[in-house]
Amino acid sequence: MSVKDFFIFDKLITPKIITIIYWILMIVSIISGLETLVVMSYYSMLTGIIYGGLIIILGILFARMFCELILVIFKINTNLEKLSDSDL
Repeated sequence: MSVKDFFIFDKLITPKIITIIYWILMIVSIISGLETLVVMSYYSMLTGIIYGGLIIILGILFARMFCELILVIFKINTNLEKLSDSDL
């Protein structure tokens, strides 16, 4: 990517950043789930396992869905650009 592309917006950098954001959200979900598992296990082992597991699974799932929704917008933009170029 050249400096010209960066200032002219010929190439989009957000889709690459979304991948990094997904990995960060996934790591945060795992850490939060493990922390919940440890803290809740102090009170009840079964509750800690259930809540910790749910936070990990649902956190990763919702992070993935969130990032995919944003990427769909960029895919629509790419397809619209191809469609408009083919009409010329």
